Amino acid sequence: MSIDHVGQAEGGNEADTVGTAALRYYSVAPGVRLNVRSGPGTGYTVVRVLPEGAKVPVFCQTQGTTVTGPYGTSKVWDNIDNGEYVSDAYVYTGSDGYIAPRCS
Repeated sequence: MSIDHVGQAEGGNEADTVGTAALRYYSVAPGVRLNVRSGPGTGYTVVRVLPEGAKVPVFCQTQGTTVTGPYGTSKVWDNIDNGEYVSDAYVYTGSDGYIAPRCS
């Protein structure tokens, strides 16, 4: 899968543009250092750990391992970069469902 996106702009703006869509960042649950995995599930390798207070973009979402976290129990996994996924149960999106396109 290939994802074309723009990182956080200089000056700390949280909304960059990807094509014509605004890129939005979502907060990771307070006090959580979140594992970022190579695929949408707990059986995938941890590729890095997000620090407390992290905010992440959600480029697309897919179904994976069921995880229970601060924001409920979910099978939804958020793609935050090429080959990097976090459980949606740890990301405050304001929804229990999909808020981004399905990953292909």
